Amino acid sequence: MTTAAPASMLNPVSLFLEADIVVQAIMIGLAIASLWSWAVIIDKAVRFSSLNSQADNFEKAVGSGRSLEEVAAQAGPDPAHPLPRMLVIALADWREARTRGPLTENQANLLMSRIDRALDSLIAREGQRVENGLGVLSVVATSSPFIGLFGTVWGIMNAFGAIALSGNTNLATVAPAISEALFATALGLAAAIPAYIAYNKFSIDAGKFTGRLESFADDLQSAVARRLGGSTAPSSPPVTPSTGDYSRREL
Repeated sequence: MTTAAPASMLNPVSLFLEADIVVQAIMIGLAIASLWSWAVIIDKAVRFSSLNSQADNFEKAVGSGRSLEEVAAQAGPDPAHPLPRMLVIALADWREARTRGPLTENQANLLMSRIDRALDSLIAREGQRVENGLGVLSVVATSSPFIGLFGTVWGIMNAFGAIALSGNTNLATVAPAISEALFATALGLAAAIPAYIAYNKFSIDAGKFTGRLESFADDLQSAVARRLGGSTAPSSPPVTPSTGDYSRREL
């Protein structure tokens, strides 16, 4: 006849309090790692949602038919979001070059090179910023199962020790130690699985956002190049702004 398991074997608090000091330390470490990873997960979810929402609104403003100067003025001189900041940088370099009068071909090439370097530098910094915290998720996802497994091995060793001391192989003798061991494994998996899923999701989101910045930088460079073509050849007819493709709009 089988008997019901003691309540302490099913209570996480009791399992922790009755565990060996080493297993307790492992459980505490895994709980801290899980909380840390969840803090990063929540922060990243909020940040990516905000970044993409602001990017959507900015791209709608750029494609609405308004001049890029007007959109940049609305964003302010030092916008926090990288997309309007890229526009402000490109316009500032364009205005600085324009004050010197018509540009030669060499000066136009130097301007394009300067804008390209500035935008690439901004994209690199923003790419690093959106990836901050992903290392934590990677470490938690890869190390937590092994840390929990170590707690499992230690608990099983304690179970064998209890058998040796009591000389009894009854399941009741080893059940507490085995329960503690398996609980450590469960904590390791509970910490690792959300961190692994979130790491992969946010890595994809970071790549998509960086690609979005690169695409906008290409559009800005195309717009500057088209305008430079008009400024270096004054007799050319003006470029007609298009409401559908802001890369073809005049600065």
